[in-house]
Amino acid sequence: MQANTDLQDSRLANAWAELHNYAVAGNPLHPDSYRLAFADPEFMLRRETRGIRFQLELLKPDLEQAAQGIEHTVVVYGSARFVSPEAAAQQLAEAQASGDGERIARAERAVKNAQYYDLARQFARHVADYSLSRPPAERLYVCTGGGPGIMEAANRGAYEAGAPTIGLNITLPHEQSGNRYITPALSFKFHYFALRKMHFMMRAKALVLFPGGFGTLDELFEVLTLVQTGKAKPAPIVLFGTAFWKRLINFEALVEQGTVSPEDLKLFHYTDDPAEAWGIIRAFYEL
Repeated sequence: MQANTDLQDSRLANAWAELHNYAVAGNPLHPDSYRLAFADPEFMLRRETRGIRFQLELLKPDLEQAAQGIEHTVVVYGSARFVSPEAAAQQLAEAQASGDGERIARAERAVKNAQYYDLARQFARHVADYSLSRPPAERLYVCTGGGPGIMEAANRGAYEAGAPTIGLNITLPHEQSGNRYITPALSFKFHYFALRKMHFMMRAKALVLFPGGFGTLDELFEVLTLVQTGKAKPAPIVLFGTAFWKRLINFEALVEQGTVSPEDLKLFHYTDDPAEAWGIIRAFYEL
């Protein structure tokens, strides 16, 4: 018997069409015991159905990536606030024209940070150039959180090389959408940070962390903990921007305090060069 996996099945399509038409007509959607369970927004958003929503967020991106043959990724993390060198230069010119000292200071900082945007773009280009020369099963795909800043830069580098690129976006209180360099069929949106972070790790063969804020730090320590405790397989973890990371986190102090082992500091590498970052990954896997 053939499995019923056709999403164009008229029964499913008609149920959604009925629900859509009802909303378009300006009618509020009130709880309705007769409505099909999967087509009932009030039911699907209940606290009791949270587990179902977890499963759906786990399943949808997994099935789509598997269908497109994506099994290995290089995940790039970093600040959403860093802009491209071109955008930073424009901000500085406009700030200088305004004569506003505080605005000029912010723009000068943007110009300084824009180097990381360019370096992330270069790094992703290394990954994409290599992967495009390999058989499909051996390719590595650049994956980011799908937003602006460093995420956009990495997606952009892979896109400009002609490679598919993945974005795992998250719904936030302020409006956010996937950046324009993500392959449309590989642009996913999540509600739950936990499921999004799981997807980062499910296919990750390496993780590269550029300077960032709370979100980047959250990802860094989650990844380090997973690898340290054996919950995730060992993989290259690259901290890009040596001065930033060493100023921000004194890992040696953790060793001195006895809260981590000296061997734990071997879980990650520092670098300031896109080619070296890619070289660390290649050496780990003997590519």
